[in-house]
Amino acid sequence: MSVLTLLLLALGLAMDATAVSIASALTAPRVRARDALLLAFLFGLFQALMPVIGWALGSQFAEAISAWDHWLTFVLLGGIGAKMIHEAITHHHPGVPDARKPDEPPPERNPFSAGRLTLMALATSIDALAAGVTLPLLEVRLVTAAAVIGGITFALCLLGVSVGRRFGEPLEGKLDIIGGLVLIGIGTKTLIEHLSGA
Repeated sequence: MSVLTLLLLALGLAMDATAVSIASALTAPRVRARDALLLAFLFGLFQALMPVIGWALGSQFAEAISAWDHWLTFVLLGGIGAKMIHEAITHHHPGVPDARKPDEPPPERNPFSAGRLTLMALATSIDALAAGVTLPLLEVRLVTAAAVIGGITFALCLLGVSVGRRFGEPLEGKLDIIGGLVLIGIGTKTLIEHLSGA
């Protein structure tokens, strides 16, 4: 595999993770450096590990996974996105009843919680597992491929958080619904592409 081919593969695998990074930053009340680093680290780690797992499991297991990977991505990202939209409407829409006491401040929403980021990292890295099966056929060293894929994902996710923060800050974190729709859209796009054989 040429360097260019490996870079293109890594960029392709990192696109969904980058989009999710932007959506997460859009909906965050504030973004700390450690939040951005944690997101980029987890997304990069999963993108690096999944090809290794795919390579180790082999093509037969990968074919079984490919039968349901798009559904898992759709359910995870769609569920997180729907939860974000529900919370946005519940917390900000005056016509929706709120179970909190009148003097109780709204709960702090944290799009950068470790659990949430781990789920999204898993959902956006499943394609990388299938890609790992093809690495031996492409004559590329496994460690090199994993490092490049993980490193590019890490860098693009940091960039995505920066972009999301820049566009989200003027609206003071009121883009929860848009962020939720982005996640649902990514999950739906993945499902449609797989079902249509694209």
